[in-house]
Amino acid sequence: MPDVLLVALGAAAGAPLRYWLGQVFDRPGLHRGTLVANLVASTLLGLFTGLALSGTVTALLGTGFCGALSTYSSFAVQTHSHPTSPRDGAGIVRGATYALVTLVPALALCSLGFVAGTALA
Repeated sequence: MPDVLLVALGAAAGAPLRYWLGQVFDRPGLHRGTLVANLVASTLLGLFTGLALSGTVTALLGTGFCGALSTYSSFAVQTHSHPTSPRDGAGIVRGATYALVTLVPALALCSLGFVAGTALA
């Protein structure tokens, strides 16, 4: 099967899961579904990278599933939407906090996944 079809197949599983997480966990002003999706995808992608999977499996699970599960565009829009104007200091702080609460754990979990994958490989 061509890798591009494997990417599409993985995305067909990751995208609906991402949508479901948003429906279940998001609340006005609290984007928990996006946060959970990004943290899970970061952990799994670190694990898959550490396992040194074949290019074909990486296309399916890494690029396809994790790529569709994680959502940088939603993260960017949600971070940007916290301040209601350039003078909304509290909103700017909320946006910056949301960015840090997403990025720092995502990088840490990706690293932990990579270490675990390397140990299991």
